[in-house]
Amino acid sequence: MRIFVFGSSITSCYWNGAATYYRGIYKNLAALGHEITFAEPDIYGRQQNRDRHEVNYADVIVYRTPGDIDGLLAQAAEAGLVVKHSGVGADDELLEARVLECRSARTQVAFWDVDAPATLARVEADPGDPFRRLIPQYDFIFTYGGGAPVVQHYSALGARNCHPVYNALEAETHHPVPADPALACDLLFVGNRLPDREKRVEEFFLRAAELAPEMSFILGGEGWSSKSLPPNVRYIGHVATSRHNSLNCSARMVLNVNRESMARVGFSPPTRVFEAAGAAACLITDYWAGIETFFAPGKEVLVAASAAEVVVYLRGIGPREAHSIAGAMRERALKEHTYALRAAQVHAILQASSAGAQGDTIAFPALLTQSAQPQPVQTRRVPETPERLA
Repeated sequence: MRIFVFGSSITSCYWNGAATYYRGIYKNLAALGHEITFAEPDIYGRQQNRDRHEVNYADVIVYRTPGDIDGLLAQAAEAGLVVKHSGVGADDELLEARVLECRSARTQVAFWDVDAPATLARVEADPGDPFRRLIPQYDFIFTYGGGAPVVQHYSALGARNCHPVYNALEAETHHPVPADPALACDLLFVGNRLPDREKRVEEFFLRAAELAPEMSFILGGEGWSSKSLPPNVRYIGHVATSRHNSLNCSARMVLNVNRESMARVGFSPPTRVFEAAGAAACLITDYWAGIETFFAPGKEVLVAASAAEVVVYLRGIGPREAHSIAGAMRERALKEHTYALRAAQVHAILQASSAGAQGDTIAFPALLTQSAQPQPVQTRRVPETPERLA
């Protein structure tokens, strides 16, 4: 199937936490034989801060918004599936409405929400929100987390269906590497400074640093340079995905702190959880509903309800136990939480929909193991038009 995607960016993780998710999902959908076109706007300096200059499993189009949207929609209408991701970052409201113009007997349209708690909170608080009336018109609603609560909320808003497709591990990308002494620390946290994350980072990370002044902490991510930090916290700024393995493998323990909305809804493990699992890092996470459906607390992951509990783990878990927990988490992730499995889930949903349209019945396989290798395709930009050059 040809799949045309509107998303924030698959080439750059700069101010773009969804990049790892996009890469894992679309790389593995391509491996199952789908032809992927990914359209991303040239905004927020992402093209100047790329960490993937070539994407060999998708045709990446970098476009100027909104001027190029008409042409892109004409291309999208030729695909079997058009995907509009949440949080593209430019003209989202316009795209949410106009991708539905692509629907036809041969083209279905999906809204793929990478921040369902925020989307639902916004829509449910405002009956006049333009997206609210569009939800029932989409053929599919996919989300990257949220579990039953998100499914129930989308269903109440008239969605035809809602399928959580969780973050996962891409083992070829995130794996153990030798530790870097320059990045050694007792606890690492990497995450951009966002309004609904900052308070929880203060509670779980910065407060832990204050409670354990004898230990060393590293903070990575955009936006923290103006933040007052304890003296034992080293800020290293933006962290490209190519450095994640080295960081995760150099820290004694790695911390996950969910955004407030994600923690409240639950069932929303962020990419850093699976990146740490892939690197065989010992992970401490703040508590959120559903964590036990992904990893076993105490055996595969350490769960903390406060900074004090984070410090208890830092002081009480020795190297042997930490290594055992990290190894068990990696083994579980490789068995149950890979992007190959997530892509197979999406593939089965699309197959079932196609068969249903023809009056057939299809089973949902746990994993489709036969795959076609995608051919390399170079990234390209929308060409300049004579009108633009004038």
